[in-house]
Amino acid sequence: MTIYKSEFGYRLVGFLVVLFLSISGFMIYQNEPLEEILSVSGIHLLVLSFFLYLHFSTAYTIHDHGILNVKCGFMYNKSFDINKIKSIRKSNNLISSPAPSMDRIELAYGKFDVIVISPKNKIQFAEELIKINPNIENRLNEKANTTL
Repeated sequence: MTIYKSEFGYRLVGFLVVLFLSISGFMIYQNEPLEEILSVSGIHLLVLSFFLYLHFSTAYTIHDHGILNVKCGFMYNKSFDINKIKSIRKSNNLISSPAPSMDRIELAYGKFDVIVISPKNKIQFAEELIKINPNIENRLNEKANTTL
């Protein structure tokens, strides 16, 4: 069994921090009441904390018996049969997925299904999947797919 943590999404976290600071700064500039500023800032802190929790709790576990388990916090926990994976490739797909980073890969499995994930070491992750299922088409060296 090998566990791959998700790559940290600095761009996404940075965007949220800048957005939240901008909103709070604008409220201060507009001389909003302190209670409103603190309420909005508290909500921002809760959202950011939840987002960071999802970042740090996302993991991809490859089991020796041919199962890939994808876990993202308490919200997403799904297992995939590695022998049903058809291909692996880079992706810039912004679809909601258990991939907190924008540096993503897409696994095609089954007939028409895909899952987008973001393990830290993509090459090693792909190699380990291919050891279990040599029929997986490795397309990590191709240009990223930008389909929405």
